Amino acid sequence: MKELKPVKLGILGMGTVASGLVNIMDFNKNKVDAAIKRDLTVTKVLVKNLGKKRNVSLPQEVYTQDAYEVINSDTDIIVELIGGINPAYEYIKAALNNKKHVVTANKALIAKHGEELELLADKNNVKLMYEASVGGGIPILNTIRENLSTNEFESVFGILNGTTNFILTQMTENGLDYDQAVKEAQRLGFAEADPSSDVGGDDAAYKLSILSGLAFGQKIHVNDIPKEGIIKISREDIVYAKELGYNIKLLAAGIKKGNEIELSVHPAFIPASHPLSTVKNEYNAVYLKGNAVGELLFYGKGAGSLPTGSAVLEDIIYIVKNVSSSADEIAENRQAGNKRENNLAVSNKGYKQYYINMEVIDKPGVLGSIASIFGKYNVSLASVVQRQKNGDNTVPLVFITHEAERKNIDAALEETKKLEFVTELTSIIIVESFK
Repeated sequence: MKELKPVKLGILGMGTVASGLVNIMDFNKNKVDAAIKRDLTVTKVLVKNLGKKRNVSLPQEVYTQDAYEVINSDTDIIVELIGGINPAYEYIKAALNNKKHVVTANKALIAKHGEELELLADKNNVKLMYEASVGGGIPILNTIRENLSTNEFESVFGILNGTTNFILTQMTENGLDYDQAVKEAQRLGFAEADPSSDVGGDDAAYKLSILSGLAFGQKIHVNDIPKEGIIKISREDIVYAKELGYNIKLLAAGIKKGNEIELSVHPAFIPASHPLSTVKNEYNAVYLKGNAVGELLFYGKGAGSLPTGSAVLEDIIYIVKNVSSSADEIAENRQAGNKRENNLAVSNKGYKQYYINMEVIDKPGVLGSIASIFGKYNVSLASVVQRQKNGDNTVPLVFITHEAERKNIDAALEETKKLEFVTELTSIIIVESFK
């Protein structure tokens, strides 16, 4: 029997995820070889510093500072792990045009340029895989694409950012305020020195764009996803949430209603009894509802060297196992996927329940006046909590509304803020019912 030639990998970048990939290939070599029945070897690696010591067992001669030495070599698969939009975008285009299969973990790039790159892969009859771009080690994208392809998805909810989930967990369980929790996340390596992309909701929006696009068969532009981060979440909000039977999470949500999709990234009150409410620290989770399979929860580490490296390796193995498919078969499979694309409108009406916290002067008739204004905009109050005075003749007034459109909530709040006895609007947070 003729021995199959080795599969050669070219890796762009040798940071956290790339190191994890190489180390998994090393210590799980027998499993990898058994899975693909061929030898998998790294032949070229792009790095910034040739002299830097790295925690991987690769010979020095594989390293280069020239990306095109990797792309134009005799590699079979290019693995892009440098992150960011540029120059990764140009490198991936060059690799695809050079008839190389590409695996990436780059969520920003796929969210912004994925459609273009998919078409380029089609043109060159190669594969573009990006499982690791969403959920780290959670095998969610390929599961939707392969194992759940016959389902019509009604909703997809995710805790998709480990940094914000760690911060909110520390605020909930250890009583830290926001700034203290951020510093703890940075100390432990769960947050960057500049965590703005995470805490501002950008990272989760990129991932939701990819995840919901696949689930709903609809190209989702990341700019069409309203996003709100966690920087305004206070320790007081955390306390009220717990008292009312909720936990606060940064939630990425996509809901299909008829011919419309409701999409958003936002802090949310999640019922303590719901599975997503129990996801803590750096862990991620995706909660899917399909019309055939029902409700499913996928849970695991959303980042890190080994979990994300594992997702990258699974994409590589998928390519190797399917590389025997003819070019025509690859093109036909992609075209079949394109035919399934829906024509759904992104509505973003924000028809939800809302938690609202405001400071008011303590005197008779305040609640009645506020309730009257909300009623004028077709917003009714589901529950109200009024606390003792703060010592300056003001009290916190907390209530949860019944479901209403966000524009009506905002209009009611604008009029309410003009009342002389309303001193401050402290918080407004969605209360998620998962309908």
